Amino acid sequence: MIRFIKPHLSKINVIVTIALLLIHFVIKESTHFFSLLYYTFPLPLIICAVIFFSFFLNKKIRRNNLLLACLLLVVWLGRSFKINTSEVIQETDIEIVFWNATHKRELEDVFSRVENIPDIVVLVEYHAKELEADKLRFPNYFFYWHADSEIGVFSKKPINIKRVLVAKDETAIINFETNQLNFYAIDVGSSLIVFRKEQINFVMKSIKINKKAIVLGDFNLPLESKYLEDIKLNFNNVLTEKGNGFRETWFWNLPLLSIDHIWVSKDLRIVNAEKIGTFKSDHSMIKTVIRD
Repeated sequence: MIRFIKPHLSKINVIVTIALLLIHFVIKESTHFFSLLYYTFPLPLIICAVIFFSFFLNKKIRRNNLLLACLLLVVWLGRSFKINTSEVIQETDIEIVFWNATHKRELEDVFSRVENIPDIVVLVEYHAKELEADKLRFPNYFFYWHADSEIGVFSKKPINIKRVLVAKDETAIINFETNQLNFYAIDVGSSLIVFRKEQINFVMKSIKINKKAIVLGDFNLPLESKYLEDIKLNFNNVLTEKGNGFRETWFWNLPLLSIDHIWVSKDLRIVNAEKIGTFKSDHSMIKTVIRD
């Protein structure tokens, strides 16, 4: 096999590289099949593939590969690495944390990692094993947990649940109100069988309010996805607007995909935003402070 492949490495390098670049920058999610390839090969992995091939090529082609890798690295850094200035936090500002708890983690893991008690915490893939104990520990605060969707909400102020929607593909939406703001807690199903387009259409149609509203959750969809263009019309992404460093939230602190999001309606002010890495989940936390 190696003897057969070696004489054709240059052609394989060109074909694979062009195919990956076309999928990432041009074809994207035009079909279900291409969407799976698009999500599987984010730009960092394409850069690694280009560099990997260069080790087995002659000097001329190796140089071209390394130049291409440098160009793609610049594109990736320009798109994903953010440098923003934060504002001074005021007492009336609202601190919000979102995290995919991966079926194992509890509110205490959030409090210890952010080193305080935020105004609002939303967890997905949350088993709530310690929920009753947390209610006793924080009797003046408010809790909500939806067992079927495994979405949990913690708030320092009362929570008004307005709608709960769970699709057959396990995509779930909890629409609730607290602090005089509307929230949409999202957990998009991770099944590879279901086309993300259908799931995101379900989510977008469920967002009825785009003023004083916050949409947050695990979208299982990168920030560059064309299916997020609609939400960008009325909402700002907190890590894009006020984050620092890489905005990718997955996988195990490696900046591969931005699949966890907090979107804030454009009438609200994003004071600051932070991606918080942790090895307690393969997803990073997102913390933001907003001002009405």
